[in-house]
Amino acid sequence: MTHDRLLIIDFGSQVTQLIARRLRELNVYCEIHPYQSVTMNMVRALAPRAVIFSGGPDSVTREGSPRAPQELFDYGVPILGICYGQQVMMTQLGGQVDGGKISGGGGTAEFGRAYVEPKGSLHLLDGWFDDGREQVWMSHGDHVSRLAPGFEVYGTSPNAPYAITADTTRHFYAVQFHPEVHHTPRGAKLYENFVRLAGFKSDWTMGAYRDEAIAKIREQVGDKRVICGLSGGVDSSVAAVLIHEAIGDQLTCVFVDHGLLRKNEAEEVLGMFRDNYNIPLIHADESDLFLTALDGMSDPEEKRKTIGKLFIDVFQKHADTIENAEFLAQGTLYPDVIESVSFSGGPSVTIKSHHNVGGLPEKMGLKLVEPLRELFKDEVRALGHALGLPPSFIGRHPFPGPGLAIRCPGEITRDKLAILREADAVYIDQIRRHGLYEDIWQAFAALLPVRTVGVMGDGRTYDYACALRAVTSVDGMTADYYPFSHDFLSETATRIINEVPGINRITYDITSKPPGTIEWE
Repeated sequence: MTHDRLLIIDFGSQVTQLIARRLRELNVYCEIHPYQSVTMNMVRALAPRAVIFSGGPDSVTREGSPRAPQELFDYGVPILGICYGQQVMMTQLGGQVDGGKISGGGGTAEFGRAYVEPKGSLHLLDGWFDDGREQVWMSHGDHVSRLAPGFEVYGTSPNAPYAITADTTRHFYAVQFHPEVHHTPRGAKLYENFVRLAGFKSDWTMGAYRDEAIAKIREQVGDKRVICGLSGGVDSSVAAVLIHEAIGDQLTCVFVDHGLLRKNEAEEVLGMFRDNYNIPLIHADESDLFLTALDGMSDPEEKRKTIGKLFIDVFQKHADTIENAEFLAQGTLYPDVIESVSFSGGPSVTIKSHHNVGGLPEKMGLKLVEPLRELFKDEVRALGHALGLPPSFIGRHPFPGPGLAIRCPGEITRDKLAILREADAVYIDQIRRHGLYEDIWQAFAALLPVRTVGVMGDGRTYDYACALRAVTSVDGMTADYYPFSHDFLSETATRIINEVPGINRITYDITSKPPGTIEWE
């Protein structure tokens, strides 16, 4: 099945991924490509039905600043320019952009909330201006001072006289604000109107993706075998079930139990896969190996490196027992691909390195199978639903590879891990009882390397302090603490202290990210 495609040309905006998310929510398939990699040969191969130019930090008034291929404007598809994308369109089509103070000009910059007033009727804006004006989010220093030939103005703001412009004959649209961010409340409607005007069928569904992915896996793997490192997280679980649907017993999963899992986690993961999917599964219980190596270790970076090295050694030891294995399955997601290299094979600027799991493919001479590399996290969960995974697995909070090692600051001991497991289990049980689990991105307990004096009954205690953490987030890059009620925190603290020997004090972490990280180490 061939989907209608939309090309997003990325000029370096921090929120370009949000454009893609808004489009995927409309069941429109889109790909993000950095402007350096966009050639007309690539465009013709992709055959997009429409193109969006993202925002970006540069100034079009600077010599050598990013541009789109000039031929693209004669390609005959609708184009929408966002912020810097609008300025690129005006500059390349014969308009003018004046520099703001940031780029050395004298214009007025505009950052934050603004209100756009309508100027004329435009189908791109159907559903807008019901209240006479619309709130939008501006983030620009430069501004358009003269429209390109064929364009007219359809919206203005106090500091952006050309906030919304369009050449309706050529189906070119351009806005100075960012419709993709939630500070533009009706921004999603603008994208919905754009893809409707461009004639998209909106057929990008997880049911369709599932069928196409299965066909691709079968074609790639043939009669060879695939090994998959199973963590029990949503990404590896969905990848494993999808690959198993495609090739059956040619897949073998390796579940490495490093002794740093949450309470009953190994049993839950193994039970789900063995009871529901009959996937060949190796349970590598190597907890003694890991915990012996970590005994007394307190430096967080040393913990991570030790766990990572041992994981590679253990995984390879068990993978070597699988004959004819030529492929390693990974749960790589589209955000990882965007930040490293285009999944369609074109060159791109590297924002951060995307590391394969532990460097295993290079070390073992394996080829990669990455069936989720075109999906965002929310789409992976939707695919999990389409595959019939239990909701309890699809909606699980993220869990770090080093496990409880980085939720136990200071020295790691088996006794401290046992206390932490119990405290964490009570905390998560409280969250579920109060119906809050799905509202929270991630929640966990951390056992602090601090012992405090307490009074329980008529006796003095000298036990550990425990910190509770719960955050809301979209993608984990930024986060804010969850605003529990005082009643909830009081009830939870009472339960942990009463039910978990070894803890006599509870704190709640209200640090956002930044400046803090979500995990403690």
